Amino acid sequence: MDMNPVTTALIAVFVAVVLIPIIVTRFLTNVESGTIRLVSWLRGETKIYKGPGKAIEVPIFTVGTSIPAKAINIDLDITDQTADRDQRGTPAPIKVRVQASAIVSVGDTEELIKTAANRFFSKPEEEQQSTLTDLLSSAGRRAVNLLTHDQLFSAEPEDVARNAAVVPVGQDDGEAENDDPLAIIIKKACSRELHDLGLEFKSLNIKVVQSEVAEARRRQRAVEAQANADIVVAEQQRRAKEAQLAAERAISDNQRDLEKTRADNAALVAAAEASKQRALAEQRKAELFATQIAQANADADQARIAAQAQADSEAIHLRTVADAQAEAIRKVNEAMAAGGEAYVRLRQVEMLPQIAADVTDALKSARMFTLSGGGDGGAAAGTVSQVTDVIKTVLALQAVGQVMPVQPKAGDGSVAPEPPQPQPVRVRPGTTG
Repeated sequence: MDMNPVTTALIAVFVAVVLIPIIVTRFLTNVESGTIRLVSWLRGETKIYKGPGKAIEVPIFTVGTSIPAKAINIDLDITDQTADRDQRGTPAPIKVRVQASAIVSVGDTEELIKTAANRFFSKPEEEQQSTLTDLLSSAGRRAVNLLTHDQLFSAEPEDVARNAAVVPVGQDDGEAENDDPLAIIIKKACSRELHDLGLEFKSLNIKVVQSEVAEARRRQRAVEAQANADIVVAEQQRRAKEAQLAAERAISDNQRDLEKTRADNAALVAAAEASKQRALAEQRKAELFATQIAQANADADQARIAAQAQADSEAIHLRTVADAQAEAIRKVNEAMAAGGEAYVRLRQVEMLPQIAADVTDALKSARMFTLSGGGDGGAAAGTVSQVTDVIKTVLALQAVGQVMPVQPKAGDGSVAPEPPQPQPVRVRPGTTG
């Protein structure tokens, strides 16, 4: 029977779209990421497929199973005693608590994968967890029993948390010498058991190692650190105080030096001012002295000039008066010579009232005694002659005074010349009175 081409095409499309994917799906199995697929054939051959990928499986001829390839995290809390001994060798264990975190996974080789699938992953999940916990805990306790307290705390004091003690499985003993002793011992102690289960260590993280001794030491170190910090703070405060005192001392010294400098400068200024004042005083004194000297010299010159002028004036006055008096006397003498005795007698009569008192006083002062005897009139004639001479002299003086009277100058202290006093009549020796 011939088939319609359209029907043939539809059948072909159905086979390509539906049957072939179903057949391929039956022969190819998806292997997810983090999963390992083990496929066993009839002849005992086992194929291992690691996801993500596809595993070839033939229904009836193959048997397949999947195991997780992800890492398994196990938290450990171990409490046991250390292997410490006292100085006499007697055991003196110290109770220690260790908290760690171990990461294990299926081995990389086909043998380990098959062993893990048959011996470990064949168990229920709770039993798998407990098996790993017991295995690692027992290894940790054995490690604690083999180490001393100081070995457990062999790291630096600030690294008590032990957060970086990681032991990779692939490293040899030489590479692990720098790791934490506890992690090394735990790794060596349980690596064989893990290998028997088809597992291997990925890392071992020692989180915390605690003990009363370590806590006491920690507190002691904290106290010591606090004490050291206090000492450092006190030392810093002391140094700061010393620095402050030194700064204040330096400031005080500088201020003292400044005040001293100011005082010295003030003293210098005062000394300079005093010197200036002394110089000014000397200058004023010299100027005053020069002024006084100049004034004295000027006064002296003026006085000398005035005295010289006064002296010259007086000399001229005296010469003039003397010349006038001489001229008057000359004229009186000429008049007397021309008039003779008659002129004298006439003048005597005219001047008798004026000169009577003077003559009387002169005669009184003369204390004359009239004595008679002698051929020429005796003593009487001599006395009369003397009186006549006195009268002549007085007349002459009166005439001169009338011709050129001498008056004193007002205010110059000069005094008019006194008229000549009549000379007393002396008695000749040998006479009697």
